[in-house]
Amino acid sequence: MRNFIKKYEIWIFLVLAPIINTLITIANSKGIITGFVYTHGRFYALLFLLICIVKFTRGNKGIKDVFRPMLKWKINPKWYLFGLLFSLTIAAFTLFLKSFYNETDFLSSLKFSIPPFKTSFFLLTWAFMGEVVWVSYSIRTLSKIMKPFYASQIIGFFWALWWVPSVTINTGVILDLPLWPLFLNMMGAAGMCTVIYAQTKSGICVWILQYMLNMSLLILPVSPTTGGIPTYSLFATIYFLAMLGFMYFMNPIKKRETIKMA
Repeated sequence: MRNFIKKYEIWIFLVLAPIINTLITIANSKGIITGFVYTHGRFYALLFLLICIVKFTRGNKGIKDVFRPMLKWKINPKWYLFGLLFSLTIAAFTLFLKSFYNETDFLSSLKFSIPPFKTSFFLLTWAFMGEVVWVSYSIRTLSKIMKPFYASQIIGFFWALWWVPSVTINTGVILDLPLWPLFLNMMGAAGMCTVIYAQTKSGICVWILQYMLNMSLLILPVSPTTGGIPTYSLFATIYFLAMLGFMYFMNPIKKRETIKMA
């Protein structure tokens, strides 16, 4: 059993993650867990699942390896700036295209809204667990057996699949998220995380990138509730296309080969 789990560790985790969130969501619908416990507990359950699997297969050394990228912070400051501004730039460009299509004033559509501190803090903690689970572990692990791009898209698919139960009951998420743009957005996010991690090897930089993806949907009116479903769909599409561009011009495979040769 141990050898089987160790051999298929990443796939076991990817299958169990959305299943467990589905069970947690069902418990929420039955009133067994509600409110704060559901909203935050699903993230901690996801991280706990990963730690249990890695502990079983690789011991404490494996757990340390999962968190290791979070210790690297000495990188070129341009990558921190990129992480902070990339999603906001995509959101602003989305609104520019929307205003151009509707023949409205672009500047008037840039309605900045700063989320409350508590919301921003919770998004920061969620992004931390997302970085550890989906990037530091999942993408890094899967990239060892296939090309990073394919690894990122598989992880992005399961990442979105993990969100589906919450989106279905419209609780603990941005309201009224349509599914196909959600999948496109998460696959784009996974791809961008892969590109940035290949360039920096820093989990902190990827954490910031993930955090700002969530924040950009609240800061600018591109979410379904503030900008409408077509606007969010356009945002997700542009984000995904931008990821493809970065993946092509900043190929993680070439970066990995350069590091091996150095």
